[in-house]
Amino acid sequence: MKQFFDYTDGETVFEGYMSWDEDDKSRRPCVLVGHAWSGPSEHFHIIADEISKHGYVAIVIDAYGKGVRGTLEGDNSHLMNPLIEDRALLRKRLLAAFQAAQQNPIVLPEKIAIIGYCFGGLCALDLARANPKGLRGAVSIHGLLSNPNLDPSNTIESSILVLHGQEDPMVTAKDISDFSKEMTLAQADWQIHIYGNAMHAFTFVGANIPDHGIKHDEKAHRRSGKSTINFLKEIFDVT
Repeated sequence: MKQFFDYTDGETVFEGYMSWDEDDKSRRPCVLVGHAWSGPSEHFHIIADEISKHGYVAIVIDAYGKGVRGTLEGDNSHLMNPLIEDRALLRKRLLAAFQAAQQNPIVLPEKIAIIGYCFGGLCALDLARANPKGLRGAVSIHGLLSNPNLDPSNTIESSILVLHGQEDPMVTAKDISDFSKEMTLAQADWQIHIYGNAMHAFTFVGANIPDHGIKHDEKAHRRSGKSTINFLKEIFDVT
């Protein structure tokens, strides 16, 4: 079953996309999917559809607002940068999506995870940093790692998985070192998988701008997909 639905943060309306097996009437774990800088699109709907085949409710969240969308091949910095610059606002929007998922009658509210790609990877980590009760795990896939420094003394109770391409110019060795220190101080259960020779956007089939450090990598794509599913099974205690 596939369905669009609205949720709100204050007066701002957002549009989520939900995919699940309607033949299964039981409540089940939920996986939120964070979009890249272009916004929610069919690409992420397909990812949600695939995730739902593993027995989860999959929800593509919306960080921009209903009807606010970029383009796959254009410059979407005018949409993303205001949220990068105001991480407190971004956190509010992520928590609104998380709470909407928890209130869904077929979702187990204590078993929610988030995965995200590029900008969505940063969103996944920022939701984990907010430490909402019921969030079991967060996966950042070729995502940004920068710390918003909203609450540096907080612990992080959810498990963290970062899937990173060694040749990604958007994440430096210092970024990885700083993130490692941050997660350790937060007492998080964290891990980083680094794929040799892989660039930014390595899961996006057709991406091919190597001069800008952007290129699809079949091996990293395949391996990161398997790692994500294994991670979800572990945090949800699924055999």
